[in-house]
Amino acid sequence: MNHQVLAYQIADSIDIKAFKSAFKAELYYGDADELFYQTEHDGFIYIFKYGVVSFLNYDAISISDFLRLIKPYSKNFFDESLSDEYSIETGAAENKIGYNSIQIIRPDVEVYRLIMLNVSQSVALDHYSNQTTKLLEETNQYTQQLETCGRLKISNINLTRYIGKTLLLKNRITENLYIFDAPPETWDDENLNKINNELKRTFDLQERFRNIQEGLNIVRDNLELFRAMLQYRNSNMLEWVVLILILVEVLDIFWEKIFK
Repeated sequence: MNHQVLAYQIADSIDIKAFKSAFKAELYYGDADELFYQTEHDGFIYIFKYGVVSFLNYDAISISDFLRLIKPYSKNFFDESLSDEYSIETGAAENKIGYNSIQIIRPDVEVYRLIMLNVSQSVALDHYSNQTTKLLEETNQYTQQLETCGRLKISNINLTRYIGKTLLLKNRITENLYIFDAPPETWDDENLNKINNELKRTFDLQERFRNIQEGLNIVRDNLELFRAMLQYRNSNMLEWVVLILILVEVLDIFWEKIFK
């Protein structure tokens, strides 16, 4: 029997606590970071605080209805969401994992949950990779200015805003990168652990995770340089203000002596 997993990055984050109080379907598993619901007709919904919702055995209309339902609990809901899909085939002779599908011996809720988790993490990595790329592109614009002009052609207030925006996004990405650790359920179950490891290799999660970290490290190093230049610029400006005030004071004294 074939089943379809569809995962969507719909927002920057989802208020898990508020949605849990409002949504009354059967909760199979839940904590502060995620909610896993089992619904009718062997349907499953997996919700993550980092803005991803994953569906198993849901049609397009039901998915659209649910996304409208969860939108009020989402921060910065996306008009166009990133998505990924993965097929599950049950009744296979042995477990076999491919790039677009997995074959498993028998239906198992924990295996379903593990597959949905990995597909959701893949979508989240796509989102964070896009955000990191945007940070790097903006940062490169300023480093190119340094190369060609020898200075940053941006006002102090705009540079401060850019640093603040970049740090906010960097912190949000870093805050949620913990999600790619192995779930506790795999620690004591050899079958789940094997499926989890093979899925991570199939989706290349660890390599993509490292690439994001490396990109964030580059952004961090550039931000430290920009902040140092901003401090130097402000220090120079303060020195000029002091010199101008001294000059004004000297001219005032000179003026008084001449016209007394």
